Amino acid sequence: MNLPATPQRPTPGSFINTPAAQRHPGFRTTSANAPQLPQTQAPSQPAVVATEQPLQVTKSPLERARKAINDTLIGEASYAELDAYVGQGISSDYDIPEDPAWAPFIPLRTYRIPEEILEQYNYHQMNTKSGLFAEINHAWTFVDNQLYLWDYTNPNPEIIGYEEQPHSIVAVKLVKPRAKVFVDAITHLLVVATTSDIHLIGVSTQRGQEGVEKVSLYQTGMHTSVRGLKVGCIEGSSKTGRIFFADGRDSDDVYEVTYQQEEKWFANRCAKVNHVRKSISLPGIPFASKKTAEFVVQMTVDDTRGLLYTLSNISTIKVYHLKSETTLDLAITRSLASIITNCNHMVRSELLGPGATIISIDAISSTESARLSLMATTSTGCRIFLSSTSGTYYFGDSSSAPTSMQVQHIKFPPPQDPQPNQTSQNQMTPYKAQSQVAIGSRVLEGTIHSNRYTPGYFLCFASEGDTSDYLFMSGPDSGRIARPQDLSQAPKFIEMGFSLSLGAKVQDVGLVTPPFAATSAPRGFGNELATQFDAPVAEFAILTNYGVQTIRRRRLVDIFASAVKQKGAYGSDGLEAEIKKFVRLYGRPETIATALAVVCGQGQDVASDSRVINVTDQDVLEYARTAFVEYGGKAQMIDSTFDVNTNNDDNIRPSPRHEGITLYISRLVRSIWGSRVLKEGSTPIGGLKIDPTISLEKLRIVQRNLTHLQEFLDKNKNFIDGLNGPEALNRAPTQQAEKEMQGENAALTSLVQLLKSIIEGISFVLVLFDERVDEIILSLNDTSRQRARELTFVGLFTDPDGKELAKELVKAIVNRNIAKGSNVETISEALRRRCGSFCSAEDVVIFKAQEQVTKASEAGANTELGRTYLNDSLRLFESVAGSLSREYLEVTIIQYTNMAFYAGAIRLALKVAQESDRGNRALAWIREGRLSPDTRQAAYESRTRAYDLIHQVIQAVDQASNDQPAVVDGVVSAAARRRNEAYDQINSSEDEVFQTNLYDWYLQQGWSDRLLEISSPHVVTYLKEKAKEAPQYGDLLWRYYAHYNNYFDAALVQLQLAKSFFTLKLSQRIEYLSRARANASTRVGGISEMRSTKQQTRQDLLREVSDLLDIATIQEDILDKLKSDPRTASRRDEILSQLDGNILPVTDLYNGFADQAGYYDMCILIYQAADYRNAADIEATWQNLIEQSALTAESESQGNPWQQVANVIRTIGRRVRTSETIFNVPMLLQLLLKWDAAYGHIIPEGSRPDDDRYWSSWVLDIFLELRVPCESILATLETLWYENRAPLAGRDRRHITKWMIYTMEKWWQESQSLSAIPFGSEENAIGVEDVLKELIANWNLDNGGVWQERARDLRDRVAAALR
Repeated sequence: MNLPATPQRPTPGSFINTPAAQRHPGFRTTSANAPQLPQTQAPSQPAVVATEQPLQVTKSPLERARKAINDTLIGEASYAELDAYVGQGISSDYDIPEDPAWAPFIPLRTYRIPEEILEQYNYHQMNTKSGLFAEINHAWTFVDNQLYLWDYTNPNPEIIGYEEQPHSIVAVKLVKPRAKVFVDAITHLLVVATTSDIHLIGVSTQRGQEGVEKVSLYQTGMHTSVRGLKVGCIEGSSKTGRIFFADGRDSDDVYEVTYQQEEKWFANRCAKVNHVRKSISLPGIPFASKKTAEFVVQMTVDDTRGLLYTLSNISTIKVYHLKSETTLDLAITRSLASIITNCNHMVRSELLGPGATIISIDAISSTESARLSLMATTSTGCRIFLSSTSGTYYFGDSSSAPTSMQVQHIKFPPPQDPQPNQTSQNQMTPYKAQSQVAIGSRVLEGTIHSNRYTPGYFLCFASEGDTSDYLFMSGPDSGRIARPQDLSQAPKFIEMGFSLSLGAKVQDVGLVTPPFAATSAPRGFGNELATQFDAPVAEFAILTNYGVQTIRRRRLVDIFASAVKQKGAYGSDGLEAEIKKFVRLYGRPETIATALAVVCGQGQDVASDSRVINVTDQDVLEYARTAFVEYGGKAQMIDSTFDVNTNNDDNIRPSPRHEGITLYISRLVRSIWGSRVLKEGSTPIGGLKIDPTISLEKLRIVQRNLTHLQEFLDKNKNFIDGLNGPEALNRAPTQQAEKEMQGENAALTSLVQLLKSIIEGISFVLVLFDERVDEIILSLNDTSRQRARELTFVGLFTDPDGKELAKELVKAIVNRNIAKGSNVETISEALRRRCGSFCSAEDVVIFKAQEQVTKASEAGANTELGRTYLNDSLRLFESVAGSLSREYLEVTIIQYTNMAFYAGAIRLALKVAQESDRGNRALAWIREGRLSPDTRQAAYESRTRAYDLIHQVIQAVDQASNDQPAVVDGVVSAAARRRNEAYDQINSSEDEVFQTNLYDWYLQQGWSDRLLEISSPHVVTYLKEKAKEAPQYGDLLWRYYAHYNNYFDAALVQLQLAKSFFTLKLSQRIEYLSRARANASTRVGGISEMRSTKQQTRQDLLREVSDLLDIATIQEDILDKLKSDPRTASRRDEILSQLDGNILPVTDLYNGFADQAGYYDMCILIYQAADYRNAADIEATWQNLIEQSALTAESESQGNPWQQVANVIRTIGRRVRTSETIFNVPMLLQLLLKWDAAYGHIIPEGSRPDDDRYWSSWVLDIFLELRVPCESILATLETLWYENRAPLAGRDRRHITKWMIYTMEKWWQESQSLSAIPFGSEENAIGVEDVLKELIANWNLDNGGVWQERARDLRDRVAAALR
């Protein structure tokens, strides 16, 4: 059976500017009366952004289902208010079905008047009247001075009589009493008006079994005189307890019966007050013309607005304002003529002509309508809706009096020959109201009485003759009002009508059930569909002279059950036509929800014996199942341009079937959904009293209905698209269809999970209130107790916090029962069976483990049995570590610690931490630098909470071990043994996150030495990471390496510290490098290590450290020079800050400092460090250094310049002598000798040039002191001698001769001390001999001098040695 697609409502949250595919004209996407956004050209940039997919937040199934229920409840609460469809104008829209299956009302039962009452009628015929107290299921009648009440629903009722006064009764009314005047047992007051007095009788009602009301009457002693008046009508205010009555004969005055608990000085316990005529009335003049008296025939009170309406016998309506609890002020008077005139401005009709009168009025509360306040019914059956206004505003409260009353709407009777709006079985045209209003129908002409009950039930009685009356009933069709066919117009006032010939004269009518109210505000107030399964079905009682006829309102679910039963009997075609009719009139989701309700046993019917029974006919249930399965529709993709390869369930609009299920669930739980679970009160003695906010019986009903739904869905899941498993995806014709089916599956599965959660949640509440709830609540901590006060059912069903709180309550229940000596397995198993989500198998294990801990405490923690219990509890706790709550863990750790079970406490905390982060996300977060914000940070914080408990255990362990000696009589003490067990657990843990946390804690406590005692690779890993943060952690790391003789790695760390960018002084860096060089030079492995690859690495490290140390030393020297250099006074701090920190590159040292400052000695050192090989630059720098040193000596009077030069050369030479490039002996020796010859020793004028007083060997001594080989020195001197260049030319060559002889003598002495061979070898000796011969042959000194003798002597010794 195929149906046209159901028109879809606008989807909230749609992208306005997103282009969509062209839809079929039959689909309405926006409401015509909704505000339209201006159609503007979207800028290019936003258009691009709109196409990007926003970041999707994945909802859990319960969150998704909760949103669906919340959205549905909001939609149901947005049902049109009365003003929306009873607006300004006229109407006569009725749907009077000819098919009894569609009847909106159904006669229920007729109750006969008891024989005892009829006998009283026969005996007394003077004064009699009957009526109903329908709210307590009682009827009444008075005969003369006797009043009788009976329960008309009881086949053998007890007759309750009131016969204590002698005067004839004229009026009776049941009202609500004023608060605090009577005892709480008095729920009503029976106001009995006689020809002499008004009596107030206390009424106590108590509902017994099967809903029977037990009524008792109590004398209050309150009465007041009404002599001279004939009380015609009585009315009471349920809100304030005020009682009003009117004279039904001579005036339209309104009186009030005042009553109070005790008499006062100027007030009796009971009195009457005339609020209209305050002065004393004068007697009438006999000869005056007689005028028909106006008197009140009806009164009604609107407590929400503080108004009293009266209707007189001439159809005048008066409005009184109840400004205070003692006043009654006349505010408005509207005569029949003014009302009819007002109506004629809207329409002219014979029904509102001169012969029409107003026969009844009904107040409309402000909770039902903000604008309409009163409905008046005419004798022709027209309903006139009036509004009260105060100034320019509609009157909606009791703070001020209304000033005017206007006609807003006129509802005419149904047409003479109504054409039912139910279309034939074969037609599919949408419902249409009649094009013209029937303003002349006289169907209800002769109306004698009418009543209106919320949310618009209208009961109209018209006379059919002297012996019978005709009843017309109507009620709003909520389904069609909620779903208007034309969204461009306001909803129409559509009513479904029902007529019935009573066959007797009506005496009274009343509403048996509580007044209807879907909400406490006009919007949503009249939504009958929302309360179908949550509130009593409206029932009315009509008293006639033959008995009491009850009539029941039929819900949509009842109509559906009857309709499919009737049409289904004609075959599938008839059933299909009926289902399509429902779809057309009420929409597919409503039809599905109704069919589902029937399947789940919500349909009701009236049996042949007038009992209301649930529909259990298997044929009917099967018809409803067919409607649910086959007419559920399909899911649709909202945006067809959406990328189907992405997973976004929000882009899938679930099927009407999903909407129907959601509707049904929301209607079942609407009264409990947002309510709090419990409420606090106090006992008479001031103790805490906890009561359920929702009655337990109500919760059981909701649970039973939801269970039926759950069973149905489970039984039929193979036939329901979205629940029939993944194999259904294989039947999807397109990828889009597959995505739609996936979205449908996600939506339906979430509802199924919600069903389970609600059912188990209600079971939990029932279990909770089976216990001493007050004791359980008091056992919670303050935070949990406050959370329990604020816990709502929706929070319990869908919120993780609510479920966690429920588990705390379950724990409290179990602990309470354990304390009472109950068996934990029996209790927990019962809890798990009834509400498994709140007491899972893991919870049972936890309870058992807790029981073992309790037994261990009782047995003694130090006993063998106690330790066995503790180990058993630890094993149980570890098996459910992933489900162990923080509170349970904290309590258990404290218990373990108190019983000195330290190792178990640490082990359990580590297990819980590990289970809370099984993916080790916390470790990944730590290794990646602890980025924030980061979702993995929560996993780390969760683990940290468990580690904090371990810290507490460690402190307890240390404290216990410090208080007791480690060894007693040569035996390790228990405290020391347990300390060792605890630290074994800590140090053997492979949990790197824990080790990191533990070491952090150690450092926070100042226990860095503890890290040196731990032999674990985790310490190294930890310190390596920490060393990146601060130098003190690097210090700790190299100390750790050195502690375990790992000098190589210690040197590496020290090198890294020296090269780091931490804020360190240069001296500290040099210290690190010095230590690194020492550690790198240390070997502990012997020959095997020397042959390994590590030895090569060690050499590389040592070389790098040495090179960097050389540079750092140079930088330090430059720093020291700059500190005392007067040239840097203005920029000293800046320059020093650059140097006294990181080790700078040699290029920066040279260009930025040494060269610019003219520190040539530093330049030479930098040449060596940089392995600089430019000979010209090196020579020039040496030359500059020599000259600078000489000038410095002269300027500062530091002695002979050559001495200063000698000191500088000697100092620098010690540091660079190993470099042949920098310390080039021939080059430097020549420079020094030439400088010495030119400037070092100035020969005074007149002195002999060869005077030895003016000759010095300091240059040669420097080189010899620096262990420069004599042969190198001699070779250089020999070169100079042969070159014969100034300043060592001519006679000045004599200096060279002396230097050569001096050098050869030193060489001779050195060789003699080292070996027997002169000059180290025979070849060297021959060379020296040749040089000596040459010098002697070309002697340029004075003959016979000392130097000649020394030369010859040396020659002879060399010659002798060669022989």
